[in-house]
Amino acid sequence: MAPFTIFLAASIAITFFCKLYNETYLPSRNLVMTAFEIFAVETAAWLVWRCLLYPNLFSPLRALPGPPGGSFLMGQSSRLRREPNGQAELYRVWSEQVPNDGVIRYLDMFNSEILIPVSPKALAEVLVQRPYEFIKPPGLVTGLGRILGVGVFLAEGEEHKRQRKDLMPAFAFRHIKELYPIFWSKSSELIQALILHSETGCRDNDEPNVTIDVKDWASRATLDIIGLAGLGRDFDSIKDPDNELIRTYKSIFSPGRGGQIMAALFFIAPWLVRVLPIKRNSDFEAASQVIKKTCFSLVQQEKLNLASKNEGAARNILSVAIESGGFTDEGLVNQLMTFLIAGHETTASALSFAICMLCKYPEIQTRLRNEVRSLLPDPRSPTSSITSNDLDSLPYLNAVCNEVLRLYSPVPITVRVAVQDTTLVGHFIPKGTTIFISPWATNANKDFWGEDAGNFNPDRWLGEGKANTGGIESNYAFLTFLHGPRSCIGQSFAKGEFACLLAAWAGTLETRFANADYVMTVRNGLTPRPKDLEVKVQVLGEW
Repeated sequence: MAPFTIFLAASIAITFFCKLYNETYLPSRNLVMTAFEIFAVETAAWLVWRCLLYPNLFSPLRALPGPPGGSFLMGQSSRLRREPNGQAELYRVWSEQVPNDGVIRYLDMFNSEILIPVSPKALAEVLVQRPYEFIKPPGLVTGLGRILGVGVFLAEGEEHKRQRKDLMPAFAFRHIKELYPIFWSKSSELIQALILHSETGCRDNDEPNVTIDVKDWASRATLDIIGLAGLGRDFDSIKDPDNELIRTYKSIFSPGRGGQIMAALFFIAPWLVRVLPIKRNSDFEAASQVIKKTCFSLVQQEKLNLASKNEGAARNILSVAIESGGFTDEGLVNQLMTFLIAGHETTASALSFAICMLCKYPEIQTRLRNEVRSLLPDPRSPTSSITSNDLDSLPYLNAVCNEVLRLYSPVPITVRVAVQDTTLVGHFIPKGTTIFISPWATNANKDFWGEDAGNFNPDRWLGEGKANTGGIESNYAFLTFLHGPRSCIGQSFAKGEFACLLAAWAGTLETRFANADYVMTVRNGLTPRPKDLEVKVQVLGEW
């Protein structure tokens, strides 16, 4: 946006001075037309420089290795948009096939330059050693902030450090372990609701005939969990799928084809998307107001609870944030907006992929069910409860969860921009360079994980020393939660609720694809999902 503003100001200034001092230099007697013509020439010259001359002849990045082919003007953009499982899949292929010393460069739409760090050393520099030299793009922060709030996820620099420090007590290991009974109670409620949803109440060996929209049920369950365990409010989304908040999130995460196009355009020109007079913008604004209203209500209620010194009230993310004294009401609302989305849509994505994998690999589903039913209580029992130790004692459950998170990271790509001139594995990186880090690509890279890197294989997480590493040597081969100061603050929370939900589902329901010929493709968006995933379930007998 800035260059065009400068060009417009320059064209007006040139026209004014020519009119004032020497009209013979004016190409037209019409001053408005003259300013427009000068603006058009300036813009055309800049586009030739920016899209053709600079990236191909003058950029300090032009010598970096990249994929072959591509369009004269549009780079690899067409190939990236055609990939059925998203651009991260191409990133993985490039990282394996393009010879490199840790960084790959490619040209996207209008030959914009993108860097992909692929080696552990390059990833360590961006994520751990110099994380505040590589920030989230300001335009992206402004756009996502409408829905996420500018909380710990989007904050930068010293503000990010302060926010994370004030929030860390809420995500302490001991506190998260205390939340497992809530995770399990909501998992039990999900199972009870699914059983109720079964029109025939089929059990044991009866033919399952109930179709389940996994995405819908997963989103409702995880929204309830973050509400109750994180914010102290039960949204009752499992019982009431039509409540205002769940409808709002559906409008954001199921935008239709037009919304997906706008989302893709947003990464290229966020300023343009925001000013377009389209319904999607008004929908986003309306959704933002609903979420803000809900979060403000949560803040006020929690403050009343703390003021009344209710000793029996459980501490949650919100109460810890309030007690820290580091946030204004607006700051608290921003944090809640972040946690509502980050705390439920990401885990819902993981659960959707997990159910898909159980359907695709019935032997894995059977093996997981046998372990769960032998060591955990039946979630349908009114007295059913578990602790974190119960979940930790299930190695195959944790292996399945880790393998899902490895292959299907809920955030497939994260974006950074160099905030100053810097370096990356010895290469000069000019200020403003865009960097894409792709957990999907890195987590399935054969250089890290071996020839079966693309296969769903929970057994890689079993055996001595493999439970937390998958047998790999580098921490940077598993980027689902990133690393360093910008790593996911809610990692333990997300893994705990995911394990509880999957254990309750696998132990109680036998699941298969509603369409026996279903082939998984990925629905891209803020969080990816298996596209059009519907399953049939058979409710099993008591444990």
